[in-house]
Amino acid sequence: VELKHGRIAMLGVVGYLVTYAGVRFPGAEDIPSGFAALDNLPGMVWAQMIATWTMMEAANQDQYAGPWGTNQNALGDSPAEFKGDFR
Repeated sequence: VELKHGRIAMLGVVGYLVTYAGVRFPGAEDIPSGFAALDNLPGMVWAQMIATWTMMEAANQDQYAGPWGTNQNALGDSPAEFKGDFR
């Protein structure tokens, strides 16, 4: 989990530096860099980000046992210590 969070943090820093340098996606040239961009994002962008985060977290569940303690296979109990532990 720490490795995943470290990679996400590094990606966030690179994204911040690239937008601060003036690189923008087509159609987003008028959005400022840094935290000032949060006020200028349309509502549908927020909805898309939240939906993406929700789907990513839902897909990162324990793949061995089903949610809410139900076992969806005949392999027995999950060896995972936490959700997202794919051992």
